[in-house]
Amino acid sequence: MRQALREAARGLGRTSPNPPVGCVLVRGGRVVGRGFHPRAGEPHAEVFALREAGEQARGATAYVTLEPCSHFGRTPPCADALMAAGVARVVIAALDPDPRVAGQGAARLRAAGIDVTVGVGEAAALRQQAGFRSLVTRARPWVIYKYAMTLDGKVAALDGAGRPEANGLVTGPAARARVMQWRNEVDALAVGSGTVRTDDPRLTTRGVEGGRDPRPVIFDRQGLTPAHARVVRPGAVVVTAPGISLPAHEAAGAKVVTAEDLPGALIALGRLSLSTLLVEGGPTLASSLLRAGLVDEVRALVAPKLLGAGLSPLTGPARPMQEAAALREVTSESLTFEPLGPDLLITGLLNDIPRLTGGA
Repeated sequence: MRQALREAARGLGRTSPNPPVGCVLVRGGRVVGRGFHPRAGEPHAEVFALREAGEQARGATAYVTLEPCSHFGRTPPCADALMAAGVARVVIAALDPDPRVAGQGAARLRAAGIDVTVGVGEAAALRQQAGFRSLVTRARPWVIYKYAMTLDGKVAALDGAGRPEANGLVTGPAARARVMQWRNEVDALAVGSGTVRTDDPRLTTRGVEGGRDPRPVIFDRQGLTPAHARVVRPGAVVVTAPGISLPAHEAAGAKVVTAEDLPGALIALGRLSLSTLLVEGGPTLASSLLRAGLVDEVRALVAPKLLGAGLSPLTGPARPMQEAAALREVTSESLTFEPLGPDLLITGLLNDIPRLTGGA
């Protein structure tokens, strides 16, 4: 299953509205086929693995990170493909929350006499599929708030020297490389209009072999983003309030969507098939999303530096410690603490990853 999860990771950021899925076929203690879902409209992971295995699939065990589909969509059901190939056993990491599947794939395989096991590597699979699961069950993307701060809780110096142009980066090369990998793996990257006006960021992926850029998303209720900003380009999304017209932005290739509030904004992004949203904006946007309960996951990079006066990662009125938002575990074991060079990455959840427990 760990190999199947590695296969699935190859599709991260490329499969929406479909999930990233990996499949490994094993026969006689040897891997005979591998596959992953590369993008929507192309064959699913099971099909690629079966093609590679050929006749060796008969009597094999299939390890798949998500329950094989049981319905006709853009491609035929994967459960049928596994049955036709003569697979003897299917090991599934997590059941599919899509109502068109929702345990029916596993039931279909069992009805055909195939041995089915569910739940192997489930925690890791849920993490990998968080965006898809959010889109299917909540109609909005999985929201990840990422920020880098000093040991005394500052994201930038008061003079704005946190910008790369000023050689004032908070974290080291290893942490910055990880952020680029995250950009490569998400559907969209969000900032507020204040960040665009102050920093004029590109919001691109750099230094990742075979990398691709996420869609830039600008939250801008008042329509203050300059149309000439580097992030206003084909594929970008500007989320603004009803009644705001941004024809110059649309002429530059950006899509302008309107929403009454932040929950509505996320639903609008979901309609664009954006399943994962990495928020890198400043304190205002992050604080608004947090207060609305819309931040699902936090990835905090902490540098062993002391700055003193500077900008904090969040804004808003003070509140008692007992009302602080507490991160929960990412897996069943613990929060994640990972050193990246001299820096420390802390990852945790504020909302549960949607899952399906019935039908196992």
